[in-house]
Amino acid sequence: MKTISVVAAVIIRTRQDGTKEVFATQRGYGEYKDWWEFPGGKIEEGESPEAALAREIREELATEIEVGKYIDTIEYDYPNFHLSMRCYECRVLSGKLELLEHENAAWLTEKTLRTVKWLAADEIIIDTVASFLRS
Repeated sequence: MKTISVVAAVIIRTRQDGTKEVFATQRGYGEYKDWWEFPGGKIEEGESPEAALAREIREELATEIEVGKYIDTIEYDYPNFHLSMRCYECRVLSGKLELLEHENAAWLTEKTLRTVKWLAADEIIIDTVASFLRS
């Protein structure tokens, strides 16, 4: 089975009232159209995961991010490929998170985190993300 190596940004912000939120995007194309995911993409040959993540967010969302702490690597077998997804805690440095490739996006709180239809691989890290939103 083919392995696809990707990176995902768990972009967190704190609202003025102290509530923490995470940015999620909805796929607008392909077999998993309409499913939700943490934004990111494929690692190019010779590229570090951190550089790939910064590039992908720049390309998909016209935003500069700070790639922070490594969270985990999710390994998941989809029907046609194996996904290896390195997840990082990130924050926005500049830009407005413009949707250049996705059909929708949302800032989700711990309470609303499970109200969207997550891709299976992204679902695996939801409990960890929820703990970040609580802390």
